[in-house]
Amino acid sequence: MDARDDYVNRIKLAENQFRLACTVHLAVCNELQTLDVPVEWNFGRHRVSYREFGLRSDQAPLAASLLEDTAMFALVSTIRDALVNVFPNTKSNENTKIVSAYQISRMIRNAFAHSMVDPVWSIDSDCVDRVFAIEDVIEIKTRGIHGKRVKWTDYGGPLAIFHFGRFVREVLLESPVDPNRKEPDFPSIASYQLGRMVWRKVDELPNGLVEVARAGPGESIDLGNGYRLVNLGKENTK
Repeated sequence: MDARDDYVNRIKLAENQFRLACTVHLAVCNELQTLDVPVEWNFGRHRVSYREFGLRSDQAPLAASLLEDTAMFALVSTIRDALVNVFPNTKSNENTKIVSAYQISRMIRNAFAHSMVDPVWSIDSDCVDRVFAIEDVIEIKTRGIHGKRVKWTDYGGPLAIFHFGRFVREVLLESPVDPNRKEPDFPSIASYQLGRMVWRKVDELPNGLVEVARAGPGESIDLGNGYRLVNLGKENTK
């Protein structure tokens, strides 16, 4: 295995970790993620019980969000390492996509490395007032963000990071996804997500919830910010 293949595999592992973290985040949002821990856990010289180690349901949403951020940090760090070790002069490479990919991965990595739970942009002087972009994948505009907390709108959010990793290994490292790979099973709970909004079809409303809107066939529900949920079927959408 040469160096390029080695780093492709590292990106795949980091990508899988990121996908799993996003999966856990969705399960927590749907209140389907078990928070079970061992009643008692012994490891080496240490021992804990569920009382001190367990996570309460009210603590899970924020923890799941931070888990997603941690996995994103691992992915962009792996991307940065791959670029530095496979391509010479990543900062001034003649391929502008390599330069942009390097700077994007480096800036996101640095922001999270300095403070994982409250990342802040630290933009070098040679990167101030510049735009680093990979068309239709990811973009960071550095003007005015130095010293500010990282927001998903600064880089495009988790799906931008996912496609960023795919771009690096498929296009720059020339390792395309196998079109004949085994696909994952269809989700046991059919959820649909728009940003951080998650909805799923239910036969009956869970206890404590009330119907706030209804859309018949061909009708829609205004979700705000220009988004609408359209009922394309024969049954009412609640």
